Amino acid sequence: MERAVIAGASGFMGRHLAAAYREAGREVVLIGRGSGSDVHWGDADGLRRALDGASVLVNLAGRTVDCRYTEANRREILDSRIDTTRELGRVIAELDAPPPVWMNASTATIYPAITAAAHTEGDRTTRFGFSEQVAQAWEAELAASPAPATRKIALRTTIALGPDSDATTMLLGLARFGLGGPQIDGWWFPHDRYRGLSDSRGTPFAKDPSRPRTSGGRQMFSWIHIDDAVAAIRHIEATESISGPVNLAAPEAVTNVELMRALRRTVGARIGLPAFRWMLEPTMRVLGTESELVLKSRWVAPGVLEETGFAFAHPRLDEALADIWERRGA
Repeated sequence: MERAVIAGASGFMGRHLAAAYREAGREVVLIGRGSGSDVHWGDADGLRRALDGASVLVNLAGRTVDCRYTEANRREILDSRIDTTRELGRVIAELDAPPPVWMNASTATIYPAITAAAHTEGDRTTRFGFSEQVAQAWEAELAASPAPATRKIALRTTIALGPDSDATTMLLGLARFGLGGPQIDGWWFPHDRYRGLSDSRGTPFAKDPSRPRTSGGRQMFSWIHIDDAVAAIRHIEATESISGPVNLAAPEAVTNVELMRALRRTVGARIGLPAFRWMLEPTMRVLGTESELVLKSRWVAPGVLEETGFAFAHPRLDEALADIWERRGA
């Protein structure tokens, strides 16, 4: 029986991926910290046994970014990604039969905010703020891991939508209760929570990452249905020509205005009040998260997936939301 090893499988995507591998008849070994894990971080012998002879490794470990970017949280967000990737790399380097494929989570926030055109995998990334630099450090750790016999892929994932995801529940809830209007950036008190990693070493930062982006609700929203995310990971495993970064995103990206309109159509809401930044910031503080998660423009195209013949089951947002809404039993 082929063995698939999933690290960080307690999250939304990990649960769906583990279920898909089991349904396909594969042995699934889970690496994590909780009681549901088969192997725990720090158990070098357990990691060697799990990975030696495995057919694929998918590492999705990393602290959620749905939090306030305090000093402690910033450090944990970075360390949880770098340390787990490094630990896996050290173990793989010692194996007689390392996994032939290693897919490591990354994020589409590695690209700078843009509203002019979609980013593809060939675009250069820039050292701008915290989110971008964490992603760059994460991918650099993967690239530096000594695994010459293993094909390595960085999964630059967008917002994954599904019937049981927290992000989808939040978005649908906003629309149902009349708050499904666009989120609009604007002035707010300057802060340094979005500053780049270089600032922690005393290097001055050229721009203020907390300053408003005058998108007017036109910030882009890239997304992917969870079924397509899981299918894309299996497509990448089966396609030996794929290596390096891969954008996990649906072909259709929408503006924030279009996103909220689609959500209102899905739940049957006639109106949706807009949320300006001066309204969002106090709310986000109470909720313990950051306004950047809804105000930053994220626009990426699935260049590698399309070039290698991947067929999306849910390429359009309206249809994807309708499928999710039906599966929620709403």
